[in-house]
Amino acid sequence: MDGTNRRRLIEILLVEDNPDDSDLTLEALKEGKARNHLSVVEDGVDALSFLRRQGAYGTAPRPDLVLLDLNLPKKSGLEVLAEMKADPALRRIPVVVLTTSDAERDIVASYNHSASCYITKPVDLGRFLAVVRLIDEFWLDVVQLPPW
Repeated sequence: MDGTNRRRLIEILLVEDNPDDSDLTLEALKEGKARNHLSVVEDGVDALSFLRRQGAYGTAPRPDLVLLDLNLPKKSGLEVLAEMKADPALRRIPVVVLTTSDAERDIVASYNHSASCYITKPVDLGRFLAVVRLIDEFWLDVVQLPPW
């Protein structure tokens, strides 16, 4: 590990409608050693507007990584994922599905839409924090992210 990603600020977009899960994710990422900036949107429509820098998100940073819940209002996480991967400007952004669902149909559908990985949120607080830290460590310290 050479820490190449650590040399620059890593932009993360969290698409999560549960404020408690958003707060916990933010807390876990703060504890990591990553130089990251977390933006949060609460529904699928806002997620796509953020990613496409439309409307109120005209100056939004380009995410290096998206953490995506599937159970979202307005537009589901699977719809967001499908639209991202169909858009040449967005398809290279890695997407970690981080959701409460452990249903096989959701797992298969996520990978069919080119999710980078699928993680079921642990219900235990300590385990949830540990999982987010592992995501942080793997995606921001081990993996080489594409330049924009």
